[in-house]
Amino acid sequence: MAKLSFLLRFDLNKADKYMNSKTKQSKLRVLINVILFIVFALFAVVQLNDPDPIHWFLVYGAVAVISLLANFINMPKQLMWILVIGLLIYSGFHLGYFIDWLQIEDKNEIFGEMVYEKPYLEGTREFLGLILAALGLSFQLKN
Repeated sequence: MAKLSFLLRFDLNKADKYMNSKTKQSKLRVLINVILFIVFALFAVVQLNDPDPIHWFLVYGAVAVISLLANFINMPKQLMWILVIGLLIYSGFHLGYFIDWLQIEDKNEIFGEMVYEKPYLEGTREFLGLILAALGLSFQLKN
């Protein structure tokens, strides 16, 4: 009987450790989702100053809302895959601008004002923004 009691206690201890690690993991997941929500919500608000604000506000706003909702409901993995792949495909249309930017000497130009004679600056910003959005959504693909 003592041996059986020890085995039961051992298994319960294992289960307790497993549950504690799951709780820590879920708390970390909630925290990361809140951080993603705040960052992408700020990205969305900043886009209201852009020449084409609605488009970018919707992209970043969608990532923010999905990150927040993921704390309350299970986001369909298929939908997340579709959105991530869509963002990556869309970013591919801006890849040429990014490559052009990589070839210039003054990389700090990307932080300056938009210059119409240098379309690679805005294209690079859009490319990087889409990659960030895809990365933000890809976090929802983790179990």
